[in-house]
Amino acid sequence: MAINLDGNGVNTTGLINSATAQNSTSGTSIDFTGILSGVKRITLMFGGVSTNGTSNLLVRLTGSSGLETTGYVSDAATVTASSGTAASTAGFLLCNSIAATDLLSGNIILCLLNPSTNLWTQNGMINRSGGTGVLISAGYKTITGTLTQIRITTVNGTDTFDAGSINILYE
Repeated sequence: MAINLDGNGVNTTGLINSATAQNSTSGTSIDFTGILSGVKRITLMFGGVSTNGTSNLLVRLTGSSGLETTGYVSDAATVTASSGTAASTAGFLLCNSIAATDLLSGNIILCLLNPSTNLWTQNGMINRSGGTGVLISAGYKTITGTLTQIRITTVNGTDTFDAGSINILYE
């Protein structure tokens, strides 16, 4: 399978490609659009990401029928001496408890488990600089059609990004 990146028939099979890093310094969501058909693995990279509130971060997928906001099976936990957990069906939950002063850094990996059903799995670890411990997450979601977009947002959808940057690698 060849992935045509630039209209010139460039074959990138087996190569890791990078999107353009986006500053996460404003807005209530960060979108990575134009994900090409045939992508089977996406790594989301967070560097010093913060919001102005305490609403946990979510990753949502977009298939051929639009942005998918239900049907996720997702859990997140903080690994500390006093660990806690949270769950979501509205998106892949990346953390279970954050403060407005936290800076989040780490990686989230999305993998296409079954191309015939568009079943995606998610796992990741994020460091929370404002607190102690590591945020871990995992989940799965079957989407309608081919993945075309990824959105990073918050559970409440109103907290605004105010620091850091986010990028994706895809293969």
